[in-house]
Amino acid sequence: MRTKKDVLKETEERGIKFIDLWFSDVLGCIKNISIPKKMLSKAISEGVWFDGSSIEGFGRICESDMYLMPDIDTFVPFGDEEPKSARIICDVYSPDHSLFPDDPRYVLKRALEIALEKGYQYNVGAELEFYLFLRDEGMAPLFYDRVGYFDLEGDLALKMRKEITQDLEAIGIGVEAGHHEVGTGQHEIDLKFTDALRMADSIITAKAVIKRVAEKYEALATFMPKPVFGKPGNGMHLHQSISVNGENAFADSNDKYGLSELAYNFLGGQLTHAREMCVLLAPTVNSYKRLVSGFEAPVYVCWGQMNRSALVRVPRMSKGKLDSARLEMRCSDPTANTYLAFASLLMAGLDGVDRKLTPPPPREDNLFELDSKSLSRISTLPRSLFEALEELANSEIVKKTLGEGLTKKYYSIKKGEWDEYSSQVSNWEVEKYTSIY
Repeated sequence: MRTKKDVLKETEERGIKFIDLWFSDVLGCIKNISIPKKMLSKAISEGVWFDGSSIEGFGRICESDMYLMPDIDTFVPFGDEEPKSARIICDVYSPDHSLFPDDPRYVLKRALEIALEKGYQYNVGAELEFYLFLRDEGMAPLFYDRVGYFDLEGDLALKMRKEITQDLEAIGIGVEAGHHEVGTGQHEIDLKFTDALRMADSIITAKAVIKRVAEKYEALATFMPKPVFGKPGNGMHLHQSISVNGENAFADSNDKYGLSELAYNFLGGQLTHAREMCVLLAPTVNSYKRLVSGFEAPVYVCWGQMNRSALVRVPRMSKGKLDSARLEMRCSDPTANTYLAFASLLMAGLDGVDRKLTPPPPREDNLFELDSKSLSRISTLPRSLFEALEELANSEIVKKTLGEGLTKKYYSIKKGEWDEYSSQVSNWEVEKYTSIY
């Protein structure tokens, strides 16, 4: 745990001139206020005021004054450009000096407090997928990339992935691995398991680091779920577990899948509420162009171990490594607001624990190859942003997680996005219909 004195001392020793104060809007876009070093002491003690009416989903014009309180545990030097800067992630406060209830980071903190009251710590690991494109080559894959999944030879982006990993490790974000993904120009960085709040902070930071490194090489990094038609999409698989007194409470050596009763109940809750919270995990119009049959992205609400077409997968554990027991949620993508996504996943799981919900039997067959009669017995994820929003609007668990006010704000913002998309005329429509009708 850092102290104010620690942060001020490190700022001086590292020659840092500016502090970037980060916070998240409702959609998960990172906002920033930069202050000179001399204002840091006051900011830590008193906060920094800003106009909340300009931030998506925050204050109204008549109550726009809000302020940021730096979480000094998130202080890290950030970037190697001059003048030297550091980054601190902030919590948002209302004008009456209370925590702003619709701050996404606070939404996650509330959910984590509920879990902690039950003796649970919620842990998450993440697989971040992204594409690298040449900026001036009409979105061509980086370096005319011709290698494939896990390939090495000819992968000129290998240097970039190593630099990304080095930069993340330098600011305290643990990286499990990095590798080339299935798509041409597609890559993955896997972040080490940690508590959910730290992971949510780490993901938004990692995305910024990845984009900065890409810009350095005159490339564009995108986390768009489906940037290229007919090619694999970008997911953000989330590996989850609950620990009690430092021990993995999802583990049971006597179970075929290595899962405890708690894990099965947690899984039952997430499957039960999957459709309701889907829009928080896959929040854009483009997200639902990734969640289609034929690729590894899930469509069906079920679970399994070997089955990568299932919504939740139970990864195999190495012999004697029951502490790695976990549930892998596969529908989420990197456009999700990590704070809201984690909060919804946790609250859905806890509902399963409280109600002793049990999941249906696992599916180990390839669901994409089943006949229509068999598939009709399995629930599916929403097929569009509109369908996902209708599920959210009627969800009690989402309202309990986000609060009624934020749920309405989120629905309104995303409904506007759907309406805007629905009124567009695409090239596909023009090519399909102009010569026919």
